Amino acid sequence: MESQRLRVLDTARLSPPAPAPHAVAPLPLSGLDADRNVLDVTFRTLRFFPPPPPSVDPFAVLPRAFAAALGLFPALAGRVVRDGHVALDAGAVPLVLAASDLSAADVDTDSPGSALLDCLAPGDGNGGGVADGPALALQATRFACGGVALGMRVAHALCDGAGATKFLAAAARFARGMGSPDVAPVWERRELLGPRQPSRVATPVFDRVLELDGDVARCGPYGAAGEWHEQQRQLARECFHMSDARVEALRARLADEAGLRLTTFEVVAAFIWRAKVKANGTSSGEVVKMVYSMNISKLVDPPLLDGYWGNVCVPVYVALAAGDLTAQPLAATAALIRKSKQAVDDEYVRSYIDFQELHRGEGVTAGAVSAFTDWRRLGHGDVDFGWGGPDAVLPLSWRILGSTEPCFLLPYGAGDERRRRGFKVFVALRRIAVADFREEMQDLVMQQQQSSAGKL
Repeated sequence: MESQRLRVLDTARLSPPAPAPHAVAPLPLSGLDADRNVLDVTFRTLRFFPPPPPSVDPFAVLPRAFAAALGLFPALAGRVVRDGHVALDAGAVPLVLAASDLSAADVDTDSPGSALLDCLAPGDGNGGGVADGPALALQATRFACGGVALGMRVAHALCDGAGATKFLAAAARFARGMGSPDVAPVWERRELLGPRQPSRVATPVFDRVLELDGDVARCGPYGAAGEWHEQQRQLARECFHMSDARVEALRARLADEAGLRLTTFEVVAAFIWRAKVKANGTSSGEVVKMVYSMNISKLVDPPLLDGYWGNVCVPVYVALAAGDLTAQPLAATAALIRKSKQAVDDEYVRSYIDFQELHRGEGVTAGAVSAFTDWRRLGHGDVDFGWGGPDAVLPLSWRILGSTEPCFLLPYGAGDERRRRGFKVFVALRRIAVADFREEMQDLVMQQQQSSAGKL
């Protein structure tokens, strides 16, 4: 949305209840929270909600609901400090209340590179790194049709997508008059996911895929702000509509070839990773890496408590020579991804945390990686402020898992008829590779009707 089509009406300043004097000590982050792949990132998301009934004023409901939720998640009003903790002195969380003369139907939520979407969430401020102010900022925009967009910027060190959804779902409960969630939020981050004493790395995979880099130590895994902006000029952001029927047919065929049960994620990630490498024209001898995030809540010992809302995913890597990736059967690549998942256990998680702890100042990096993350089961439907769940949920940030070329698997909203036929993929790739990548993707792409299928 062009800035002139957006009017800022007010900015509410939301603060959790003042803590007791003995409760203002800094809150320590977990080993996963303090991973620089997330510590250096503020993550922006956008949700579109249908119009509320005439009796409901969202600009009255939302500030009260979020203020109440901050009472349960006070660290979101804190400030992330690079030494691995959250200071509770950042002040109030801003909630911008804005209006637009556009209809929500005028906003194309299938256009991930669009500046029209970018104006609907708080900006990064400094190019995507951790902001000096509160870890959380919000923006609600009401369209001429009555629909509401909710944008959020949050310090990734405090939570991943699942944790952010817990906060939003809690606010939604307050908005509906249901009170606190049944399961209280849990901090205990260093106790549950802190480094061991002494730290030790018993999983050899990290020695094979991770390295130390002085530039990463100085500038972080995504480079300095100027480098980041230059990278983005060389990248395109594309949306692909995936057919459930085509994906299922491919999954069944590859599972039969591999003699394994394969998931949709394993098959789609294998297909897209190979397609990107082929479209990029990568030399056959170059080692290429993919990384994806895996939820470890129930894999660690003891399992994480249901109310835990910090980062609960570890990166999992697969590396191959580009020539091997493009030449071997796709079933073999999907099987490698499945094998990498099966290697993730409590020791993998503890070794990853300890590797970060042992080399924190040395610039831990996996180099150039193609990242994948699956948002299809994050509980987006639980975020209902009283007039329906979101019609669309999408990322606005493109720095995850140490990669600037990520791929998101996204669900359609409950009211989108395409939900019955598939899901969509947002992907970042080099501009010079777009045409070839589109051609590679045709086997899985869902044919769109000649209508406004890409609109809300």
